Amino acid sequence: MEKLEDLLEPANVQVVVMMGGMGTRLKDYTCHCPKPLVDVNGKPFFAYQLQLLVSAGFKNFVFCVGHYAHMIEEYFGEGASYGIHIAYSYDGQKLLGTGGAIRKALPYLKSDFMVVYGDSFMDIDYAEVLYRYYIGKKSGAKALMTILKNENMLDKSNVIYQDGKIILYDKLHTVLQMNYIDYGVCIYERTLFENYTQGCFLDVADIQNLVSVEKKLEACLVHKRFYEIGTPESLKEFEDYAKKRFLEKRPAVFLDRDGVVNEIVFNEDTEELESPLKICQFSLRNRVLEALKAIKEKGYYIFVVTNQPAAAKGKTTLGKLYDINQYLLDLSVKNLCEIDGIFMCPHSEKKTAYTRETFLNKRCACRKPRTGLFQRPLETYHIDLEKSYMVGDSYTDILAGHRIGLQTVLIGDLKCDMCGRLKNNRPKIICNSLYEFSEKLPKGGAE
Repeated sequence: MEKLEDLLEPANVQVVVMMGGMGTRLKDYTCHCPKPLVDVNGKPFFAYQLQLLVSAGFKNFVFCVGHYAHMIEEYFGEGASYGIHIAYSYDGQKLLGTGGAIRKALPYLKSDFMVVYGDSFMDIDYAEVLYRYYIGKKSGAKALMTILKNENMLDKSNVIYQDGKIILYDKLHTVLQMNYIDYGVCIYERTLFENYTQGCFLDVADIQNLVSVEKKLEACLVHKRFYEIGTPESLKEFEDYAKKRFLEKRPAVFLDRDGVVNEIVFNEDTEELESPLKICQFSLRNRVLEALKAIKEKGYYIFVVTNQPAAAKGKTTLGKLYDINQYLLDLSVKNLCEIDGIFMCPHSEKKTAYTRETFLNKRCACRKPRTGLFQRPLETYHIDLEKSYMVGDSYTDILAGHRIGLQTVLIGDLKCDMCGRLKNNRPKIICNSLYEFSEKLPKGGAE
């Protein structure tokens, strides 16, 4: 029997990929191949999304295929070249709709599964998506929808979201209160599809609407825009984006968070200085937004790589740590200095009497000075390591940066105890603040 906590590990979660569309609006490109295989800078469109999913740790896939199904199977095979396993569910000659295709695939599916689309590129924190579903399911949710604050910009908004909850999803009957849009990554409980007849036509939006009305649809906010290739114009837009991200080499600045981006706070309960445990405690350090803008304008990616063991020690919940990440991302977007990704290690081997989320208590590969936090950006961006920097305020940041091959920057003073821990791994630059570093930073890449 599957355990609920299995849903927290991407390797245990099935990813259902909807690939059965006809691609009629893209007919000049899809008359001889399906949309997922449309060429983008020399490789199939869906290969870019698959790269993100594999890097996030997913290993088990079900491709729901229809139009030119044999070409998709010939290209991706059983997934061995990606280190994954792919099963195929065939729609057949009859159009089934998104929900009908999932219903037909049920013999392949576990009790819960994630759904993505073969014509969309969605770069999000998939670990947070799984966690939000896990927490929602413990409270009775049967599905999760990722949502983006849209305000009718990319497409028609279709979600009412208030106080952390989805009040209504309805793509057919939109109302003024809808400021969010379905982003395209969802998780479903298998039972939602079991009562429908196999082979019937079913739109998954009908099921999403039903579970939202029943207050059983969990939400996960995302901040990065999605790309889709439904039209020649949107295909060209993604081609330009993919060329810059995957083909053109560009440097990055990796930032520790606490003490570099935000202030460390005094915890009255423990009477110690430590990381903020909730949004109301989170405060940016002086001139940080100016620093982030300057770094972006000089042509660098910005990634935050941060150890956050507070939930593992029972001081807060993982959900509140994700809330802080969301808050920081939102601040950066609103101030036109968008952080390209936040990569967080929430683990600790130290369990306390207050620990509730015990799945976080383990030895991991991501806790700095180990280098696991750097692997996903290095796998999913074309980063010029020699011109990139690690900026931190502790010896663990400097050691991690050296191990990856980054130039290292210390915010603060190089004290005697830190010298002893660093040995020969001294930082290249020492600054008083991130803003001071941003002023010294040379111009790095494409703007």
